[in-house]
Amino acid sequence: MYNIRRFDNFQHTFLFTSRTEQFELFFDRFLEGDLGKIYTAVPWEELVRTFGLGDARKGPLSIFGPKGKLALMFLKHYAGCSDRRLVEQLNGNIDYQFFCGIDLGGKRLTNYKIVSEIRCELAKKMDIDKVQRTLFGSWSAHIGDKHSVVMDATCYESELRYPTNEKLLWESVDWSYRQLKAICKVLGIKTPRTKYLKWKRRNISYSKMRRKTRSKRTRLDRSLLLLLDKIDGELDKLEKGHGLRMPERYHRRRATIRKIYEQQHRIFHTGEKPTGRIVSICKDYLRPIVRGKEIKAVEFGAKVNKFQIDGISFIEHLNFNAFHEGNRFQETIFRVQHLTRTRTRLAGADAIYATNKNRKFATKYGIGTDFKRKGRAGKHEGQRRQMAAMITKERATRLEGSFGKEKEHYHLKKIKARTKETEILWIFFGIHTANALEIGRRMARTLQQAA
Repeated sequence: MYNIRRFDNFQHTFLFTSRTEQFELFFDRFLEGDLGKIYTAVPWEELVRTFGLGDARKGPLSIFGPKGKLALMFLKHYAGCSDRRLVEQLNGNIDYQFFCGIDLGGKRLTNYKIVSEIRCELAKKMDIDKVQRTLFGSWSAHIGDKHSVVMDATCYESELRYPTNEKLLWESVDWSYRQLKAICKVLGIKTPRTKYLKWKRRNISYSKMRRKTRSKRTRLDRSLLLLLDKIDGELDKLEKGHGLRMPERYHRRRATIRKIYEQQHRIFHTGEKPTGRIVSICKDYLRPIVRGKEIKAVEFGAKVNKFQIDGISFIEHLNFNAFHEGNRFQETIFRVQHLTRTRTRLAGADAIYATNKNRKFATKYGIGTDFKRKGRAGKHEGQRRQMAAMITKERATRLEGSFGKEKEHYHLKKIKARTKETEILWIFFGIHTANALEIGRRMARTLQQAA
């Protein structure tokens, strides 16, 4: 291995060491870093079988093999950058190429959509329970204290502008009008008269106002509702009158906009808040999740109930609708026991889980908890307090800390996926990239101690 030298200290011609000739030297250097620890910890062959991946039997081989596709998802969350930036980094970083199992040599990847294409392919094949069982089976030897578990829920927010009634109505009007104009152009007929341009100017003026009074909001909402109803009616006439055959995506978006119109009409005229309220025409599966926090009272994204065993996190329940995590206590205990094949003896959770039903369940099966005691103190109150303090510390430090670590360092702060399936995949790989690095470090410490 050459000593490190600066280019400006010498001027003669030099040759870089060939990666082909000294492959082992470069690969050993790659394994020493954090990315190499993730590579060592992930059970690649088992994951490939669980996902059901394989090379295509016809046509040219894909740039990324089955193992490389999974590696690209882990690499995405380790690097924490956009798809385009990830491909650019992959072109010039030999460690990234080792991780994905490819050698570009003097070539460059120019297809920046390949990451998104692979994400969509894996999202259709992923089963969270099966993949987590595969990972736990491989990591079990490096996970201790399997009889204790801590649990809590958090929200992984989607990349979304803050939804207001005015924004949502205008987006619906704008999309519907553009479809109306495009259809009329294809059919060679004149576009029906609407007041779209007038309300486009007024919507721009409204958005620039610093003080949006109630009367101005009411006037804009009423007009946009009338305009949306008119454009939607014109689209219905064109579809029926000309027998148009539109793609499924078009009809799905039309159905979403109709539902938005019904909800906004009810809100405007009755003030009633509808159930299953839509907040985006592009992501109609998102719902407002009230968290009651000081900074953000409402969040928009997937709510995840997680449990943690010896600092390694697993998904117990993921849903884009709000749910009460306190009702998931028993299901979490059963899921942990099914995963570890051991009896759970200690469980840590915050006060929202401490319902009478969960207390009776824990008492019946002899599970110690850190719930606040009800009634008179027992015979071993001092020991119970020590145990509860130990569980609470574990939950408040490692579990709560993992939420912030995943959001800040593993690309889960704002999820930029565009569909429900790819958002779930995005969250899954973000959580388990953090797990893989932790397991890899434990494996490295074990080898160092053995040496």
